[in-house]
Amino acid sequence: MKTKQHTVEMCRGAILPGLLRLTLPLMLSSVLQLLFNAADVIVVGNFAGEHSLAAVGSTTALVNLMTNLFLGLSTGANVLTARFMGAGDTKAVNQTVHTSLLLSLFSGGLLTVIGIGMAEQLLTWMQTPEETLALSALYLRLYFLGMIAMMIYNFGSSILRAKGDTKRPLYYLTFAGVVNVVLNLLFVIGFQMDVAGVALATVISQCISAGLVLRCLMKEEDAFRFSFKHLKLHRGIAFRILQIGIPAGFQGVVFSLSNVVIQSSINGFGPIVMAGSAAAASIEGFIWVSMNAFSQTALTFMSRNIGAGRYTRIHKIAWISCLCACVTGLIFGNLAYLLGEPLLSIYDPRPDVIAAGLVRMQLVCCFYCTCGLMDCIVGNIRGMGYAITPTIVSLLGACGLRILWIFTVFTIPEYHTQFMLFLSYPITWIITFVVHLLCFLIMRRKFPKQDEMDLQTAT
Repeated sequence: MKTKQHTVEMCRGAILPGLLRLTLPLMLSSVLQLLFNAADVIVVGNFAGEHSLAAVGSTTALVNLMTNLFLGLSTGANVLTARFMGAGDTKAVNQTVHTSLLLSLFSGGLLTVIGIGMAEQLLTWMQTPEETLALSALYLRLYFLGMIAMMIYNFGSSILRAKGDTKRPLYYLTFAGVVNVVLNLLFVIGFQMDVAGVALATVISQCISAGLVLRCLMKEEDAFRFSFKHLKLHRGIAFRILQIGIPAGFQGVVFSLSNVVIQSSINGFGPIVMAGSAAAASIEGFIWVSMNAFSQTALTFMSRNIGAGRYTRIHKIAWISCLCACVTGLIFGNLAYLLGEPLLSIYDPRPDVIAAGLVRMQLVCCFYCTCGLMDCIVGNIRGMGYAITPTIVSLLGACGLRILWIFTVFTIPEYHTQFMLFLSYPITWIITFVVHLLCFLIMRRKFPKQDEMDLQTAT
C-alpha cells in the first residue's frame, strides 16, 4: 500500500492534473540529468584549459548518437510495462522488469567497449580540430565508463514511470546531482584534473543514481519487485521490447546523426564558434527536456489507457499533452533567448563566444515550441503501439531534410554561415510535425470510438 503514494491515476478522472503530476517530477529529473553535463561545461569553461570547453562540447552529439539506440529500448520497456499494467497482467509486468534490466546491462556493456575502443577514430570522423582531439578523446573514454550505470538508471526509471512513479527517480537524481557538482569542483579546481575530472565526476554520479533506482525496485512489494535471482531474458517480452524500442532508438540515432553532421559543420568554423554552440546547446537542452517530459508522459498515459480499453481518452491525451509541450517551449525558449547573454556568460565570458552562441539561440530557442509539438505527437503515436511509422517520418523529415539542407543550401558560399546552418532546425521541425499529425489522425481510426466496457455492455 505504501508504494501507491508514489503513483498517479491515469485511466480515470481529468487528464490534465494527472498529466502534470506525472510530468513535473519527470521534467525535474531530466533537468538534473542535464546538470551532469552542464556542470561539466560550466566548470571546464571557467576553470580548465583554453580548449577544454570545446573538447567537452564537441563530444555531446557523438555521445547522443551512440546512446540513443539503446535508450530507445527503455521506451519499449515503458510502453510494454504500462500496457500490461493497464490490462492487469502482473506476471507479464514482472517478466518485463527483469528482461528490461538484463537488456540494460548488455547495452551498457556494449557501449562501454565501443566508446573506449573507438573514441579517437570517431572524433576524427567528426572533423574534431587537432588542438582539441586529445582532450575530447580522453573525456569520451572516461565518460563511457559509466554507460552501464546510465542504462540501468534509464531503464529502471522508465519502469517506475510506467506505474506512475516519477518522484523517486527525481529524489535519486537530486542526490546524485549534488555529488556531481561537488566532485566537479574538487577534481577540476582542487586536483587540476581538467576534462578527466569532470568525466569521472559524471561517472560516479551515474553509478549512484543507478544503485538507488535498483535498490528501489528490489524493495517493491508488487509485480515491479526486482531480484537478481530472477534476472532472465524472457524471449517473448524481449522481442516486444525490441519491436517498440529499436525503431524509437533508431529515430534517436538518426536525429543524432543529423546533429553530428551539423556539429561537423560547426567544427569547421573553429574553436570560438564551437564553444559558443556548445554553451547554447547546453542551455537549449534544459528547454528540450522540459518539453520532452510531456512526450514521455503522453507515451505512458496512452499505453495505460489503451491497455485498459479506455479508447475515448486517446484524443484528449494527445491534444492536452501537445498543448502543454508547445506552451512550455514557447515560454522557456523565448525567455532563454532574451536572457541569452547572461546565461551564455555563465559558460564562457568571452564576448565572441557569447555572440556565436546567440546566433544559434535566435533560431533554435525561439522556435523550440515546434520541436515540442513534433516530439509530443510522436510520444502519443508510440503509446498507441506504432513504432515504425514515426521513425520513417522522422528519418525522411527532420533528419533527411536537415542533411539535405546542409549538403545543398549550406554549401552555397553566400549561405555558408551560422545563421543558415541553424535555420535548418525550425524548418524541419514544422514540416515533420505536420506529417506526424496526419499519421496520428489516421491511426486513431483503427481503435474503437467507445471504451471497452461500453462495447462489452452493448454486445
